[in-house]
Amino acid sequence: MTTDDVYFERGINLRHGYLAEYYADDEDFLVKVPAELRNVGVLLEPASVAEKAIGQAWEIQRRLKVWSPRRAAVLGAGTLGLLASLFLRLRGMEVVTLGLTLPPYRNADLLAEIGVPYFSTRQRSLTEVAAQHGPFDYILEGTGYSPLVFEAMQALGKNGVLAMVSISGGDRRVEVPSDHINQGFVLGNKVAFGSVNASRADFERGVADFAQAELAYPGWLEKLLTHPIRGLESYAQLMETLTEAKNAIKVYCEVAPLD
Repeated sequence: MTTDDVYFERGINLRHGYLAEYYADDEDFLVKVPAELRNVGVLLEPASVAEKAIGQAWEIQRRLKVWSPRRAAVLGAGTLGLLASLFLRLRGMEVVTLGLTLPPYRNADLLAEIGVPYFSTRQRSLTEVAAQHGPFDYILEGTGYSPLVFEAMQALGKNGVLAMVSISGGDRRVEVPSDHINQGFVLGNKVAFGSVNASRADFERGVADFAQAELAYPGWLEKLLTHPIRGLESYAQLMETLTEAKNAIKVYCEVAPLD
């Protein structure tokens, strides 16, 4: 939440990360993962991003006193989108997820297992999906395709919240119905906000939701761990897998055996 234009963050901005064979840290800065969740602990970082984007929306909407969201849309079906869809389902919401890839698609099958319909934007637009399953009380946009943000603004229901978590580099330009969007936000008490990184509370909430997920959908989280790479010395293979593996959900490095 810094207001500084130049900031330092390990592994993200202007500082090397913690990728090392051996390291030490104070236990006060660590979030403990129960032994029963140790196999899926590597998912906590993307989970924390989703948790913050959801938690911030709920904090914002406390202003309304009566906000009771029922319908949500998640834009993007990668690791972040899958986890966000899961967390929203655990909160009792009706969720739809949209992505670019056409079925058959492993991620779509995983979403079906937790009761979330998947739609490819190659077949149906967000506007079309919203006409059937919306209007949405909450939308999480994580595609990196900035024109979709403005379509999402129009798919929001009254009192709806749009959380934007993707970083869009480039110089795309798009024509939008600005008067319509402006009027909808004013008369509908809508909110759009950006979210990045996470706090300790978001990691802790991720652990709690992982535990709840294991009860509600046993084994589902582990299915996201599609491409383990053993050992730091295999970093070249890791980077190659990240860029070239088909149907990859979570590519990760096993620094050391869990046993």
